[in-house]
Amino acid sequence: MAASQLSAAPFPAPGPVPTHDHPMANPGYGKRSTPDQRPHTGHDFTHLLPRDAAIAAYIDGLCDGADISVKMLAKVLPYGQCALRTSLNRLQEAGHLRRGSECVATEEALLWVTRTFFSRTAREDEWWAAYTRGDVPQEPQRPTRSRSFILLAALGKAAPTLSLPEAHCVRLEPRVSEWFERGATEAEIMCALTQGLPVEVYSPVAFVGRRLLDKLPPARIAPVRQVVLRTLECSECRAPGSPEAMRGGVCGACRGKPGDAPRGPAGAVPVQGVRARMSAVRAGLAPRPERTHQ
Repeated sequence: MAASQLSAAPFPAPGPVPTHDHPMANPGYGKRSTPDQRPHTGHDFTHLLPRDAAIAAYIDGLCDGADISVKMLAKVLPYGQCALRTSLNRLQEAGHLRRGSECVATEEALLWVTRTFFSRTAREDEWWAAYTRGDVPQEPQRPTRSRSFILLAALGKAAPTLSLPEAHCVRLEPRVSEWFERGATEAEIMCALTQGLPVEVYSPVAFVGRRLLDKLPPARIAPVRQVVLRTLECSECRAPGSPEAMRGGVCGACRGKPGDAPRGPAGAVPVQGVRARMSAVRAGLAPRPERTHQ
């Protein structure tokens, strides 16, 4: 293996990169993070070659929408476009990256946008196929307090006279939930409960409960639900294909049929296609009398 594939220039530690330090892509393009990724650790990409790991760590630290095209990465990283293209293809084979399109449809518009999906957590082909269909199973989460309970429990920090014990938070929880169902935000609810407080509040639970009823906002019109459709493209030929047929981000046509010899370098012609390719080349040659000489 070439030494250039094993070496990596000094790199910053993984972590969020300010958007002003890396150019953003045009709207609809750029990095798109996948859901349910594991928290950052110091060994997220230690299973990769050093150069691939350095590039993956850099991309992982960028915000969604960052321009991670080969040309842009070559401007900000100490690698050429060929090296970057090779590393990105290896990240795709390792399950960290997929390229494709995403269709965002509403009642008014249908728009296909180009995406580069990135996952700090290496994913199997089956996971990517499920993600493309939109039915990725959610990882089990430990039960937590509701959004309404957390707001009530934090009420005393904003207004000490409204501090509520746990039992009273549970009691008022359904009323706060009704605010959220009507489209209110945490800031709006906190403002409604804490503005214009009297000098003394003798019963915080009664006072908060009264305000939650008296200031309950009208129901808001729910936004139009977006339906997201996705398709992934082959890292070799860039053609869209069925996610179920792709392995390591490579379609069946480029990978070859099961049992065939391993595919060669990019651009190589499969053995079974040599004659067809030669016929096509001969068909494209101009007759000798029509050739021009310079």
